[in-house]
Amino acid sequence: MINFFILSMISTNEIKYIGVTLLIKVSLKRNRRKRIEHGHPWVFQSEVESIEGDFSPGDLVQVVNHKGFPLGQGFINPDSQMIVRMLTQNNNDTINEAFFLNQIRKAWQHRQRFLPQVKSCRAIYGEGDFLPGLVVDKYEDVLVVQIMALGMEVRKDWILNGLLEVFKPKAIYLRNDVYVRELEGLEQEKGFWYGESDTEIEIEENGVRYIVDIKDGQKTGFFFDQRENRQAIQPLIQEDSTVLDCFTHTGSFMLNACLYGAKTVTAVDISEYAIETAKRNTALNNFNNVEFVVANAFDYLRDAVKEQKQWDVVIVDPPAFAKSKHAVKKALSGYKDVNLNGLKLVKDGGYFVTASCSFHVRGYQFDEMIQEAAFDAKKILRELRWSGAGIDHPTLLSQEEGEYLKFAIYEVRDRG
Repeated sequence: MINFFILSMISTNEIKYIGVTLLIKVSLKRNRRKRIEHGHPWVFQSEVESIEGDFSPGDLVQVVNHKGFPLGQGFINPDSQMIVRMLTQNNNDTINEAFFLNQIRKAWQHRQRFLPQVKSCRAIYGEGDFLPGLVVDKYEDVLVVQIMALGMEVRKDWILNGLLEVFKPKAIYLRNDVYVRELEGLEQEKGFWYGESDTEIEIEENGVRYIVDIKDGQKTGFFFDQRENRQAIQPLIQEDSTVLDCFTHTGSFMLNACLYGAKTVTAVDISEYAIETAKRNTALNNFNNVEFVVANAFDYLRDAVKEQKQWDVVIVDPPAFAKSKHAVKKALSGYKDVNLNGLKLVKDGGYFVTASCSFHVRGYQFDEMIQEAAFDAKKILRELRWSGAGIDHPTLLSQEEGEYLKFAIYEVRDRG
C-alpha cells in the first residue's frame, strides 16, 4: 500500500502526490533490440511484455525495461502499431504545457541558428524535434500544422498556445488530411485553426520566389527537405547549359536552374495543375527560357531516348514509389527505368541529378540500382554529392526511419 497523501487526480492513470507523479508502466520484453535505450522514439506492440493499470488512449505512460528500470515517458495508443511514442528519455521531466512550449521554442531556435534570416522552412519535424507526430511548416507569417498522433491530438491546446507564443503567426492552418490519422483512430480534417489568411502564400528560398498552396498543395504545400539540394546544382549550370527536369512538380529544381543561368530548361510533369503552378512560379521570377511539357515522365524519357535527344544536365526527382516493404522490388524497377533512360539523355561530361523519397528503399539499394542503371546505359559515373534532407529536417541517429530522402549528383562519362 502506498502511503502518500493524494493532492489531486490528474486523469485515470496519473495520480499526483507531494512532488511525485506516478504513471502507468509499460514494461518491455527482455529479448528485444535495445532501441529505446539508444534514443529511438517508438515502442512497438511486439516489444511490450505488460501494461500495469488502466489508461485511456493518449495518456502519458512510463516505459520500463524487463527489470523495471525506467527508460522514459511517452503517450500510449493501443490501436497503433507504435503503441508508445516517446516524448523524453528523461524520467525527471514533467510533461505539461510548459514542457511543450520549451520543445517548440528549442525547435525554432535550431532553425534560427542554422538557417538565420530564413522566414519559410520546416519549423517542427516530429520525432527529430522530440515532438513525435507533429509537423509544422512556416510560410512567412503563416503556420501549417499536421498532427499525426493521438497523443498530440489530445494536447492540441498546449500545442496551439506554444505555437502562438513562439511564432506569433498571423494564422495557423491545419492539414490533417492524411491517412495516417485514421490509423491512429483520428478523423481527417483541414482548415484554419487560428486566424485567417490567403491560402496561396508567396515565399522565397535560395533567392527563388514560389507560390505555395497551403490548402490543396501536396503535403503542407511545399517540399522544404530539398532546400540545400536545390542549391547544390548551381555549379552544374553554365550560361550555355541545357537542362531537363522530370517530375518537376511546381518547378523547384527547374527554377533554381534558371536562377543559376541555364540557357534552356525543359520541365516535365504528368499533372496539369503542377505544370500550371510551375508556369506561375516561372512568371513570378521573370524567367522566359522554359519549355513546359504535360506528360508521363516514364514515357517522355523513353521517347526522348528514341529521338536521341540529350541535355547537359538531367534531373529526375520522382514521388515515392514504395509505400511499404512489399512494394520495394517494384519500386526499384521503376526507379531503374527512369534513371536508366535519364542517364542515356546526359551528354558526355554532363551531370545527372537523381533522388528518391521512398523510405522503404534504403540508401544502399538506391545506390546499387544507380550502378546497375549506369552499367546498362553504358555510362561511367563520378559521384559528386550524396545527401538527404536539409538541416530543418533533423533526424535522430537511432531512428533509421527518419532517413527517407536520398539525393545524388553524378558526373556522367560515356563508356565505349
